[in-house]
Amino acid sequence: MKTAYLLSGEPGSGKTTIIKKVLNKANKSAGGFYTEEVRNQGVRQGFQIVTLDGKNAVLAHVSVRSQHRVSKYGVDTDSMDRVAVPALKQAIQSKDVVVIDEIGKMELFSPSFKDAVIEALDSKKKVLGTIMLASHPWADKIKERPEVEVIKVTRFNREEVIKQVLDRLGT
Repeated sequence: MKTAYLLSGEPGSGKTTIIKKVLNKANKSAGGFYTEEVRNQGVRQGFQIVTLDGKNAVLAHVSVRSQHRVSKYGVDTDSMDRVAVPALKQAIQSKDVVVIDEIGKMELFSPSFKDAVIEALDSKKKVLGTIMLASHPWADKIKERPEVEVIKVTRFNREEVIKQVLDRLGT
């Protein structure tokens, strides 16, 4: 039985927006996190983690010095471990839906994040998240798990995907 619904699609296709809309409409308690861009004068400078209970931290930024880099961004794995991972663990313990936005290159630099993703999938809780479209050995294994349904998002099917996900979550 599918219990995890992972949205996948091109950047800007609306994956995070879909998650936010689903959470607004669903009659379920949810915890976890999503990511959003950090902009300065209209220019993307990085990304931040925002937990559903209101905490936030820089995930990656042009000014972060780190051994882990994606494009021009230094990735702050400590933020993942300090903010995102506890939010996932708390959601697994006490919420109906665990939100993981996103399972992507930046997040996968954190071993404890990867462990928390596995824990969420093994918990049999409903998981709503996003996962990178590009092939990646670890992410590809997640996509192949029997409880995972990958839902492709495009700019043209967003409304249909919202209905699909709400239906899958049993709302």
